[in-house]
Amino acid sequence: MVSVVHSVAAQGDDPNSLRLLADDLNARESGRLAAALDFAREIYADANLGSGEGVWPHAMGIAFIIAGLKLDADSRIAALLFAVPAHDEEAAKSLDERFGADVARLVRGMSSLNRLRPIARSFVAADKTGSKNAQETRAQVEILRKMLLAMVEDIRVVLLRLASRTQTLRYYAAHPGELRAVIARETLELYSPLANRLGVWELKWELEDMSFRFLHPDTYRKIAKMLDETRLEREQFIAAAIEQVKRELADLGITAEVYGRPKHIYSIWNKMRKKNLEFTDVYDIRALRVIVDNIKDCYTALGIVHNLWMPIPKEFDDYISNPKSNDYRSLHTAVHCPDGRSLEVQIRTWEMHRHAELGIAAHWRYKEGKQQGAGDGYDAKIAWLRQLLTWKEEVADSSDWVRHYKEAALDETIYVLTPQGRVVDLPRGATPLDFAYRVHSDLGHRCRGAKIDGALSPLNTPLKTGQRIEIVTAKQGGPSRDWLNVAANYLHTKGARTKVRQWFATRALEETLSEGKALIARELQRLGQGGANVEEIAKRLGFAKAEDIFVAAARNELNLRQFQASARGESPVDSTQEMAVAVRRPTENPKGILIVGVDRLLTQLARCCKPTPPDAIEGFVTRGKGVSIHRVDCPNFQHLAALHPERVIETEWGNAETDGLFAADIIVDAHDRQGLLRDISEIFAKGKINVTGVNTQSRQGKARMAFTVEVKNLAQLQHTLDTIHMVKGVVAARRR
Repeated sequence: MVSVVHSVAAQGDDPNSLRLLADDLNARESGRLAAALDFAREIYADANLGSGEGVWPHAMGIAFIIAGLKLDADSRIAALLFAVPAHDEEAAKSLDERFGADVARLVRGMSSLNRLRPIARSFVAADKTGSKNAQETRAQVEILRKMLLAMVEDIRVVLLRLASRTQTLRYYAAHPGELRAVIARETLELYSPLANRLGVWELKWELEDMSFRFLHPDTYRKIAKMLDETRLEREQFIAAAIEQVKRELADLGITAEVYGRPKHIYSIWNKMRKKNLEFTDVYDIRALRVIVDNIKDCYTALGIVHNLWMPIPKEFDDYISNPKSNDYRSLHTAVHCPDGRSLEVQIRTWEMHRHAELGIAAHWRYKEGKQQGAGDGYDAKIAWLRQLLTWKEEVADSSDWVRHYKEAALDETIYVLTPQGRVVDLPRGATPLDFAYRVHSDLGHRCRGAKIDGALSPLNTPLKTGQRIEIVTAKQGGPSRDWLNVAANYLHTKGARTKVRQWFATRALEETLSEGKALIARELQRLGQGGANVEEIAKRLGFAKAEDIFVAAARNELNLRQFQASARGESPVDSTQEMAVAVRRPTENPKGILIVGVDRLLTQLARCCKPTPPDAIEGFVTRGKGVSIHRVDCPNFQHLAALHPERVIETEWGNAETDGLFAADIIVDAHDRQGLLRDISEIFAKGKINVTGVNTQSRQGKARMAFTVEVKNLAQLQHTLDTIHMVKGVVAARRR
């Protein structure tokens, strides 16, 4: 059986300490371990931890647990040196030279996790008092678990942290203190679930049993007493059952180890509580474990057990064919015995047993096959990391292995802290502005600066896991349009960008409403109808509410003749508003173009420059095709005007609203990506802009798109260009 050492070994002064710690190490690794023992003992001297436990005994306790987990020499050395940075900064700087970069990295990793202590304590305390929403607290604790894993460069740091917490509980078992209950509750919320996720069952069981003992001493003693009262009867039954199973297996030529499974009081209590069972009805009060050489023998042993005793329906689990998310594999069954009571049996191979006892730690010594199944994405990535740990034995350069680990980070999420200690999860690449908008929209709008770990930093600084972020705000104000510039990288998250755009859209609507109100008020005053009910006028004109008529007025979409008639109480007439008349009786064409000094002429908009109101325009009299309308800055027009100045005719747009549409060419330069054309097309669709032509080219990751669209005026065209410019990947959007 694989077993974690459960003694602290005489505070490390026992001459056998080194031998026990280095039991399975070679001579060179044993020498490094001996040097670490001397180095740490000298630095720690008689220093104590906050719990009251001596630093040196605590270090030795961690080291013995790590040795029991069969971790490598670097992990055992790091366990001994875990507190060096806190007690001797100069010595901490020399860890690389004395013991290697791997050890120094593990020690730094353990030190970095210390910042989680006050955060975890605050949420555990909140959960106990009910001062915070219970669901939010549970979510925060789960984020803390993920943050703990994400903060480390090496998964061994998490195992070292679990070993440290186990040693702390062992100390409190012998020396009760004020913090014992807090530590126990924190352990059940944060550390034992992590041990479960990583499959380190030996530590998980000890963490849970001791925490349960500290939190519910009476219940713990009651269950322990019931176990003790039935011990003799149980041991006699188990001994007989072991002999039966061994005999049946031997008859089939199967070599197996069969023994009674240890009882864990916390798991017994959990089953009694969750299933509302009496102590005698818990299936694993009496339990066997059968360990065989291969998977085929596992199923043969299962058949023997079911042949000896009647299986209990719905109490069979095949975790060999369907492993748990932490890759735990075993056969579980429960059977009815002749005395009317139940027996639980677990059947597994030796490889499965090593993993079941040590979980992720087992992979420093033993290989494992390909992962066969996983739970959600987070658990699947832990399984991936578990496979990465097996690669270390195949990679000569440790730094190369660490690079592989970093590339396979737990997920694309970072975890940062608010000044109050709340954990906020963000996608990798997020900035302080993204953080501000995640906390609250108003905080993002008023953000003017940020402090990262107390130091003022630019708002486009990418954040890292574990940093504490403080936002500097203005009393009032809003976001900057620069924040929407993709190249500046102020905003990484889609949610934050959406909130900024919504802010500007809201302000634009408010300005439009204000302008429209002023226009309507002036027109009513001019008509002598200052007291008219705008709501009623709006309804007579077919608008749902007054705000709609204000917007229409501001956008020049309101038929003034109909509005005047409705304001006077007359029936609105179905006619268009009269055009403004130039001094010399201009004529008007359907596009609303005024040609000064002549009667009606055939006009057409030049295709070369596609003028749109309110571009400055001039007319050029063509041969047989009437007047061609050009933009004043059109190169073709300037060339023709130079050759035939007598054919140039003064032209201007009418002041009135027209229902015409004007063609315009748009050029978009962008970094090519999948979905780019779709995103731009959605902008045209939302703006109700008709696209009459599209031409796209892509070369070496760069895309150029040419669109011919129909717009009402230049303002609509400019708004469309501004919106396109906000699309991810777009470098420039302009009118040709």
